[in-house]
Amino acid sequence: MHQRQSRLVPSRLAAALTTLLLVSMLAACGSTTATNSSSSTAQAATGATMIAATAAPTMSTATTAATMMAVDTTTSGATMAATMSAATSAATMMAATDTATSGAMMAATSASTGKKIKVVTTVAPLTNIVRNVGGDRIDLHGIIPDGTDSHTFEPAPSDAQVLAAADLILVNGLHLESPTEKMANANKQPNVEMVRFGDNTITQNDWIFDFSFPKDKGDPNPHLWMNVQYAMHYAEVARDALIKTDPANKDYYTQNATTFLAKLKQLDDGIATSVQTIPAGQRKLVTYHDSWAYFARRYGMTVIGAIQPSDFAEPSPKDVASMVDQLKAEHVPALFGSEVFPSKVLDEIGKEAGVKYIDTLRDDDPPGKAGDPNHTYIGMILSDMQAMIPALGGNIDALKSLDPADSYAKN
Repeated sequence: MHQRQSRLVPSRLAAALTTLLLVSMLAACGSTTATNSSSSTAQAATGATMIAATAAPTMSTATTAATMMAVDTTTSGATMAATMSAATSAATMMAATDTATSGAMMAATSASTGKKIKVVTTVAPLTNIVRNVGGDRIDLHGIIPDGTDSHTFEPAPSDAQVLAAADLILVNGLHLESPTEKMANANKQPNVEMVRFGDNTITQNDWIFDFSFPKDKGDPNPHLWMNVQYAMHYAEVARDALIKTDPANKDYYTQNATTFLAKLKQLDDGIATSVQTIPAGQRKLVTYHDSWAYFARRYGMTVIGAIQPSDFAEPSPKDVASMVDQLKAEHVPALFGSEVFPSKVLDEIGKEAGVKYIDTLRDDDPPGKAGDPNHTYIGMILSDMQAMIPALGGNIDALKSLDPADSYAKN
């Protein structure tokens, strides 16, 4: 569509100049036949009118003006020159207007061209949040595959091409995807924005440092999306970024975000209610991967510890012995492992400490497979609550009616 529009203005201008030239020729012929001035005038007017009918519609005003001025066969040479100058000016003004109109048309976005904007994200939960806002009007690509350790992920050379073709890049930030951000900055188009969800959601005063993310290393815990209230803000950031990139689909993105935010609010309220069913002394978390800090702060739980060291390696024998002692001292009823970070030592720790070991918690790996109703951000959080809350002595009745499936409008 853009190629056709780019040829539109030159063709109309050419038609206008052709019209003016032919009108001049007809007028000249009329002036050399004084005895037949009346009929010549009529012929010139008729000829000019026929030519004007073939010109671009937006040039009709200028053409008509030129015709009316040209058919006066008694006009002097000087007057004729002035007439032609005025007509040319009128045509130029009309061409300028047409250029502006074409520019506006060429700026039309995917709604009029049918082309989807290319959006690139990173970890699976973020990708699904963006999908529920952008729906089927974006071409969405998540760089980090499901179930991959996002902290140690290195983008492939082929990802550089994906990033170079992107119209919008959305990352978590908080130092989670540093190699991907570096590749994006080296390959993205200069006018393409890279938006960081985390940096647009909390300030450094709200950063949490912990066992797996010690302050002396300078990298805060990046798992904001485990706090559903923060995930709601991610959805708002995604909505605003998509509208800025693709304003023609503003209403669609806005409606999708409104629907999704309502479901996230239901999830947030349901978790808060469910946590309250856990006996107060048992609202404690010991996990393998330290991804629950912002969740705990939101819902009134305490993270006793995490087993995985800050270098994401296996814990040392000293770490294991220390965790066993802590579990016994805190009377924690369950120990939680991770789908993404399987560890052989967790089951042994659980047995020695006399606590249940549950290895199905997820923080960036939605359950099921692509296309399944529960293979979503909401499905992931619901799966976690189904594993966690009953194991700690509570129930999830407040969450049973929540549909985990994507909610965006499909059209």
